[in-house]
Amino acid sequence: MRIATYNINNIVTRLPALTAWLQAEAPDVVCLQELKADQAAFPLAALQALGYDAVWKGQRTWNGVAILARGMTPVTTRTALPGEPDKSQARYIEAAVGGVLVGCLYLPNGNPAPGPKFDYKLAWFEAFLAHAQSLLNAGVPVVLAGDYNVVPTEADLYANHSFGANALLRPETRAAFQRLLDQGWTDSLRAVHPNGPLWTFWSYMRFRWPKDKGLRIDHLLVSPELAGQLTNAGVDRWVRGLEAASDHAPAWIDVER
Repeated sequence: MRIATYNINNIVTRLPALTAWLQAEAPDVVCLQELKADQAAFPLAALQALGYDAVWKGQRTWNGVAILARGMTPVTTRTALPGEPDKSQARYIEAAVGGVLVGCLYLPNGNPAPGPKFDYKLAWFEAFLAHAQSLLNAGVPVVLAGDYNVVPTEADLYANHSFGANALLRPETRAAFQRLLDQGWTDSLRAVHPNGPLWTFWSYMRFRWPKDKGLRIDHLLVSPELAGQLTNAGVDRWVRGLEAASDHAPAWIDVER
């Protein structure tokens, strides 16, 4: 089973790129973030024509998350993160798909930091940490996939960067991500590829894509029940090079199911 995560950065605008990727790579499960479309605008018919069913939580202009499944129907278990600090923001959806519990998340960016937006990021993270622990306690195969807006280490972004106090790599942000790993979650991309760049995001600014100045902020964390079944992982970089592409590329894992 191939499980992927992709910050689509507007599903209506990027539908041609999404279609091209789905047709070329045929992942079994896809977590999408930043739909930037309300519930009624989600292009379900177009996805069903490609063989995918979906559950989603839309939001006009910002946010929005979805889980797609090829040849399967996701069974929704949650449409919000328990205890999240602002329930008006569509940032989490969870569904059972093919014997795996899939959590799709869009963690707040948090900039500028420090400030109220960074405080919200950390508060959301705390709620997520609590829910992640409850999922581990359940002892079932789980993947938590999405745009975490976290650069875990200096190896996860280009050298000689000028991000400084950016919320994506502040010590508090990295410490919260490490707490997730300390709970028992496996950072699957790094488990398969412990060394080297695994960029999933390239800013539209300053020619970051042609210069390959990227960051790794999209992650797939797997529970112990799934970690032993992990066989491969990667990033479909070619998608970032498509016309009118998102500033992210899909990241994916293969697990034996």
